[in-house]
Amino acid sequence: MSQSDSDVASPHPAEEPLSPVEELLAIEEIKRVFSARLRCMDTKQWHIYPTLHTADVVSETWGGLPADKQPKTGDTSNQVVGIEKLTNAIRNMLDGEIPLTTAHHAHMPEIVLTSPTTATGIWAMEDMLWWNDGEKELHLHGYGHYHEEYRKEDGKWLISYRTLTRLRVDQDPGFFRFMKAL
Repeated sequence: MSQSDSDVASPHPAEEPLSPVEELLAIEEIKRVFSARLRCMDTKQWHIYPTLHTADVVSETWGGLPADKQPKTGDTSNQVVGIEKLTNAIRNMLDGEIPLTTAHHAHMPEIVLTSPTTATGIWAMEDMLWWNDGEKELHLHGYGHYHEEYRKEDGKWLISYRTLTRLRVDQDPGFFRFMKAL
């Protein structure tokens, strides 16, 4: 006697859809994790920063750096894979030998739940960075969008992917000369 497909339990049961209230709560949790990431970068809270990402996070946010400063994964420039490598790259850039003062702002989130445990988001962003070169303060002011993916793991929304597209960057000449390769 053969069982029909409907009688056999799936090894991966379908996720229950979220109620409208659960959807709103999920979107709010995603906004909070994203906002915490920006705050942790600006306040240099490196012990919190990794807790906001999945272990296998991919970041492709380095395209505005000179080619010789961009981090690589294998032969791929402008990419960091893994939470430890991401945290180290961000920390080395913002809080390295020559620390930067930064202010990151994000606005107008467009968050779409793609399943009960995954989502995408686009955020309008603005970042400001300053560092002192002897007597002179150098400045960078950027505008663009973060494109992200999120995944809910162990009941907590985390950032799993990020890329940054820039619309405009105003910076002092030679702004990145303080940096070593990431």
